[in-house]
Amino acid sequence: MSKRVLILHGLGGSDFPHWQSQLASDLIKENYIVSFPAFPSRDNPKLQEWKEFLKKEVEHFRPNIVVCHSLANILWFHTCDELDIKLDKLMLVAPVRNQVLEEAKTFFPYPIAKDLKAREIIMAASTNDPYMSLEEAIELQSKLNIGMKIMENAGHINAASGFGKLDCALDWIKRVDECQINEEFNKEQE
Repeated sequence: MSKRVLILHGLGGSDFPHWQSQLASDLIKENYIVSFPAFPSRDNPKLQEWKEFLKKEVEHFRPNIVVCHSLANILWFHTCDELDIKLDKLMLVAPVRNQVLEEAKTFFPYPIAKDLKAREIIMAASTNDPYMSLEEAIELQSKLNIGMKIMENAGHINAASGFGKLDCALDWIKRVDECQINEEFNKEQE
């Protein structure tokens, strides 16, 4: 069965050559089912509007895996308690500090979710992200009690900081599938 991957962009979207666009394309080539919707008013987002959009998308698409970038992480924190879902995986890339961003005021302050609704969760942060220092990222990771990948000098981990492709994201998504395939194969051999 093909896994269903929901990719959620941040403020302003993640148009090509952003790594999320590349990831969507790479996943489709690997026979994943992908939803990469454009949120309404993506340059001037309103939390309630994005939450309703996300809830409808989750209900309709029923993803196994969710990949968030930037403001989408904050959206997930605000919305996950309201979702009836248990994901296989959740990837949180380049979250932003809990300090008002003028373009997205309604998203702040944000809650620290107790249940992120996923079996396996990883956060990716950069040593020089202008929207969250490494110390702030480590503090958030600790509060969420999840794994973290630290990327050296990766900025906000977006196209502007040179990430038109993020192979580690594709590798992480595929890794469990390969482990599951091996487990199923081993069970068949018994």
